[in-house]
Amino acid sequence: MGTQKPRILPWLVSQLDLGQLEGVAWLDESRKRFRIPWKHGLRQDAQQEDFGIFQAWAEASGAYTPGKDKPDLPTWKRNFRSALNRKEVLRLAEDRSKDPHDPHKIYEFVSTGTGDFSQVDTSPDTSGGGSTSDTQEDILELLNDMILAPAPDMGPPGLGVVPEHCSQLLLSPNLENPMPCPNLAPPENPLKRLLVPEEQWEYEVTAFYRGRQVFQKTKFCPGGLRLVGSEAGDRTLPGQPITLPDPGVSLTDRGVVGYVKRVLSCLGGGLALWRSGQRLWARRLGHSHAYWAVGEELFPDNGHGHDGEVPKDNDGVVFDLGPFVAHLISFMEGSRRSPRYTLWFCIGESWPQDKPWVKRLVMVKVVPTCLRALLDMARSGGASSLENTIDLHISNSHPLSLTSDQYKAYLQDLVEDMDF
Repeated sequence: MGTQKPRILPWLVSQLDLGQLEGVAWLDESRKRFRIPWKHGLRQDAQQEDFGIFQAWAEASGAYTPGKDKPDLPTWKRNFRSALNRKEVLRLAEDRSKDPHDPHKIYEFVSTGTGDFSQVDTSPDTSGGGSTSDTQEDILELLNDMILAPAPDMGPPGLGVVPEHCSQLLLSPNLENPMPCPNLAPPENPLKRLLVPEEQWEYEVTAFYRGRQVFQKTKFCPGGLRLVGSEAGDRTLPGQPITLPDPGVSLTDRGVVGYVKRVLSCLGGGLALWRSGQRLWARRLGHSHAYWAVGEELFPDNGHGHDGEVPKDNDGVVFDLGPFVAHLISFMEGSRRSPRYTLWFCIGESWPQDKPWVKRLVMVKVVPTCLRALLDMARSGGASSLENTIDLHISNSHPLSLTSDQYKAYLQDLVEDMDF
């Protein structure tokens, strides 16, 4: 027979009394409040001692055997946190996990004492995925703390240029050869490829001529994309060129065809869109003016006006991931509508405010597919979307299949690395 799994509260109190794990300590003489270090594994100052409590519980509970099992820090942390959350005699008193110098959490016993665990620790310490509320908390905690590789505020970046320091902070994930952190090598989080700047973001581009859809293509675009009117455009410019189609193929009105061709011919080097840090930037390189707005996928909300004009030969912000994530949290909590993530561009004419957008000559819709995927998961209810194996097609070469437990663990890991 195997060794019986210990209950977490007696085990935790014994670790607190021993005082041998770095940062795990009582905070008052009455032994009601204690602290747990809560540093993220990808921090450059991370040391193995910072995660000792999570590994110790994984070993004590039988979830991890050194030398036999592969280290899995995200799962260790999630299981430890979930085990504490299931104890009614405990509450999270303070969350200081974002403290840049000493990230930790403070827990507090709410019962009359901590000595007799035969009375207060009667709930089972299951090693399963937790309840629906636990799953929802995992996702909300993910979004609350997520880092989208922000760059210092040094003015707008150059076209298609990614700050060099980002590649040092968050390297592109590689499932076969994960990037180790000091003294500890947990698996690299595959969900990071949705968000880190080094990865190829995928965009769905849809073009409309006088309201008629004439083009749709989904492409991975290293360095961003450029909407161009001719395949003979300047290919020395950065970004993936996406050529808008000849209007004569789909339109019959010769007058309209002529106007659309004129707009496309004036695109010149194109309308450029790229990501740097946690923002999407745009710039027009030709003579055709372009106005933009963040709207719904089915229509651009023309009645509310545009959000701005794409600047010529200068960089302008057209989307910020920070507010998107904040709105997604509020949406999951039921306090606001779902966030928008669809960029609409009106090219060659003024924005169709108070007029049907389908009357405009050229309208282009751009959807970052990873943002759609995040919102689809939230819309499906969080927990309900994690019941089965999830296939994440977030790379053009390495689709990922994650079990619900793996996915929740990666979400929990990712959330603690975000900081707006």
